[in-house]
Amino acid sequence: MSSPTYLHLFSGSSIEVLALSNALAEKNITPVVKDESESARLAGFGQTAPMLQRVFVHEDEYDNAKAILKDLSA
Repeated sequence: MSSPTYLHLFSGSSIEVLALSNALAEKNITPVVKDESESARLAGFGQTAPMLQRVFVHEDEYDNAKAILKDLSA
């Protein structure tokens, strides 16, 4: 059994990621948001790129998520 595959959809500020996450949730798409600076802070390391977050979605939902991102960018 293989593990689920997630694809990178977007990188941006926490404000942009919040807007995108809300838009995806309205369409029943659950994104995975990675915030490496927060993870580094929690582990006691310095921040490398503050306020930069990355959004990933399941490969089955990628095309729909990409369309939502395009609508938000317009």
